[in-house]
Amino acid sequence: MAKIYYDKDADLNILKGKKIGIVGYGIQGRGQALNLRDSGLDVWVAQRTGGAHYDQALEDHFKPVTAEEVAKSCDLIQILTQDNLQPQIYRESIASHLKKGKSLVFSHGFNIHHKQIVPPKEVDVLMIAPKAPGSMLRQTYVEGKGVPSLVAVYQNASGKAFEMALAYAKGIGSTRAGVLETTFKDETETDNFGEQVVLCGGVSALIKAGFETLVEAGYQPELAYFECLHELKLIVDMVYNTGIQGMRYRVSDTAKYGDLTRGPRIVNEAVKAEMKKILKEIQTEKFAKEWISENEKGRPVFTKLLHQDDNHPIEKVGKEIRSMFAWGTEKAETPASVKREARYERR
Repeated sequence: MAKIYYDKDADLNILKGKKIGIVGYGIQGRGQALNLRDSGLDVWVAQRTGGAHYDQALEDHFKPVTAEEVAKSCDLIQILTQDNLQPQIYRESIASHLKKGKSLVFSHGFNIHHKQIVPPKEVDVLMIAPKAPGSMLRQTYVEGKGVPSLVAVYQNASGKAFEMALAYAKGIGSTRAGVLETTFKDETETDNFGEQVVLCGGVSALIKAGFETLVEAGYQPELAYFECLHELKLIVDMVYNTGIQGMRYRVSDTAKYGDLTRGPRIVNEAVKAEMKKILKEIQTEKFAKEWISENEKGRPVFTKLLHQDDNHPIEKVGKEIRSMFAWGTEKAETPASVKREARYERR
């Protein structure tokens, strides 16, 4: 069993007197910056003037500067922009200002693991990856709690990189919940795998297939939506809070029996074999090379695929049904905001 680190294992004083620069004030950047500042640390924010989150940084009483100014002035530089933007920002604004005694920080290992960013050997390279969106990271911190994080060290030039990673994790509140040590490689590969086969790709494909099956059989789209999408949250909440078995003990016996006897027919050995293929694509960097190439080409496939379901019947009926509820639903994003923030919220 892996060791879990808590508040008692981390010394926040390691970061006292150091300047921490947050590059990118998006969902995760905002959560980390506010938590670190409230923990008594000196936090700088780099956010492009006129960018989506510049005004928010001002409202939060930060004085946004450029990424280059953060790289010049700060001891720890945490890059929290989208994965595909990080290499260019690093090359143009950060690389020339890295020197001995500085630390480069990430919350996802993609660009380090796949060598899109190659830092000089004299700097520490560490990762603190909260396992929740930045909004939840902030909310739990304010409530006196925290969300778990993964920590990893890629380069330990100072000899104290792991201690700094734990201190940073404490600064954002994660040692209240527990911090697990990993590697950049393992975090990257498991993160990509989870997104592709379960959390995003697997779930969205399963929802659509179930909805389409019922509608094609003549059932009302509204009923199909409730059964295949709306109620999913109820089940996921039970799984989140009590585990798979805990969920089973909380649903009807009919649901239990259907789960146990029919579930393995849906996610069967053929599905698992495909999961293994996807994992191999991640491990051999086939996926990374494909995604990097897609960005270099201007995202033609990504853009087409992203919008292919905009007018899917499940989206149309879903919009109508969600409007029935005066609680618990988020305002739909505009196409412009979707295009700008087309990424997994946790980053």
